[in-house]
Amino acid sequence: MMPIAMTVGAIFYPLFAKLSFLTPYLIFMMLFLTYCKLKMNDMRFSWLHFWLLLIQFGGSLAVYFLILPFNLLLAQGAMICVLAPTGTAAPVMTGMLKGNVESITTYALISNMLLAVAAPVIFSFIGTNQTLPFIQSFMAIAQRVVFLLILPFILALILRKITPKLTTKIGSYSGLSFYLWTLALCVVTGRTVEFIVKQNAANHLIEILIAFAAFMLCISQFLTGRAIGKAYDDTVAGGQSIGQKNTILAIWMAQLYLNPIASIGPGAYVLWQNLVNSYQVWRKRKLL
Repeated sequence: MMPIAMTVGAIFYPLFAKLSFLTPYLIFMMLFLTYCKLKMNDMRFSWLHFWLLLIQFGGSLAVYFLILPFNLLLAQGAMICVLAPTGTAAPVMTGMLKGNVESITTYALISNMLLAVAAPVIFSFIGTNQTLPFIQSFMAIAQRVVFLLILPFILALILRKITPKLTTKIGSYSGLSFYLWTLALCVVTGRTVEFIVKQNAANHLIEILIAFAAFMLCISQFLTGRAIGKAYDDTVAGGQSIGQKNTILAIWMAQLYLNPIASIGPGAYVLWQNLVNSYQVWRKRKLL
């Protein structure tokens, strides 16, 4: 489905680029369906989550400032590939790999919540709103990010408090997130292709370098997460937590708050992480 969605989005990019206004609403619905499925009693914060958060937020800034002296666009494209939170489909993939679903679900929630707080600060300093006063830039970004990441969680909690049966019923349809994700992938791919088409040839090299950086970061994050997870007897969840990203959200943030060329990073990351996931599932089934 992933290559089909990307191919359709690329071929019909004039149409899907016009639908880019739908992206935040699709992300909102995906998160809401996921949160309705959560069972708070099964969620436990651990030291594994602490180290993974340190990599997600501290690592993203480290990558940015290490690459910045060479090229700003490359630094932004690489940074967003690390900063992006865990993908909404990561718990499903973790289950397929016989990993700890509760552990990665806990991390996915925490990483999204902290991103809602950290993103306005980070993008206010390194994004396209640097010319605005910090408070004004912070509030402009916070309004969008908080609505997108925190409101679905609050609504799910309120709904569970008022009518737990309905919440459980909605959570049972969390598989619909996959189809929303597919549509969102078509839209963001179309938006990205439209932007690339309108660029001059001078940007082609940097776009290739950003895609290569995304590949290196994808592999390194999966391996690092698995190594840390192994120390806590949680190898699969560790790898998926920081390796499998919410690329739809990352592309949307890059196009909105960074130079749009930086969205090539998470756009390419979609391909790399799904190749890694495909290999992991193939290897797991082979071993079984």
